[in-house]
Amino acid sequence: MPIVRYGHWGKPLILFPTAGSDLFDAERFLLVHSVQKHIEAGKITVFSINTVNTMSWMDEKVSPRESARRQQLYAGYVEEEVMPHVRRVVENDSARAIVAGASFGGFHATNEFFRRPDLFDTLVAMSGFFDLSSFADGYSDDNLYFNNPSWFVPRMNGATLELIRNHSQIHILSGQGAYEKPEASRRFSQLLWDKGIWHNLDLWGHDVKHDWPTWRSMLDHYVDARLGL
Repeated sequence: MPIVRYGHWGKPLILFPTAGSDLFDAERFLLVHSVQKHIEAGKITVFSINTVNTMSWMDEKVSPRESARRQQLYAGYVEEEVMPHVRRVVENDSARAIVAGASFGGFHATNEFFRRPDLFDTLVAMSGFFDLSSFADGYSDDNLYFNNPSWFVPRMNGATLELIRNHSQIHILSGQGAYEKPEASRRFSQLLWDKGIWHNLDLWGHDVKHDWPTWRSMLDHYVDARLGL
C-alpha cells in the first residue's frame, strides 16, 4: 500500500485515516496543513498511511472472523513494513514514532501503540474508540483479542508494560459535542489507570464536535505544545 510523506526531518508521526477514508484525506481535509508549520520547522515528519477498514470491519459482507484476520494482517503490515520504511527514511534504525489518528484512526493508533511500544513511544488518539466488540457480533479469537486494546491491555505485564509505563506518552482526546463519544475515552482512561499507566485524558468542550476542524485544532495544539518536540 502507498505511503505519503510530508517533511524531511523531525520526529516521525504516523497518521491513520478515519473510518472510510484513505491516506489522502489528511491532506484533503487540511489535517496535514494544520501542522505544516511544525513540519517546516523540522519538529515532525508525517507519514500518512491507508487502512483496511472498508475491506473488513466496515463491510457487512465480511465475517467477523475474516475481519479479525485482515486486522491482524494490517497490524503486521504497519509493524513489519511501514515502520522499517519510516526508520530508513529518518535514518535511525531504533527510532520510535508518534502514532496519531481520529475516529477509527484513533483506534488503529491506539492498537499499534499498545501492541508494539518498542516501535511507538507517543499516542495521540482523537475522538477514538478502543473496543471492537460492537463490530464482532459476539465473535472472538486470537486475531481479534490481540487487536482489541480493551481486551489485551488489562492483561499486559512484564517488560512491555514497564516500557509503556516509563518511556511513553499517551494522550486520549475527545470533544463532548455532536457525534462525539467521550464516554469511550473515559472508559479506556479508567482501564489505563487500573493498570498503573499514566496518561493524559483531555476532554474538550460541549461545543466541540466529531469533525475535521476539531482534529485540526487538536493535532496542532499537541504537536506545538504538549509533546515536548
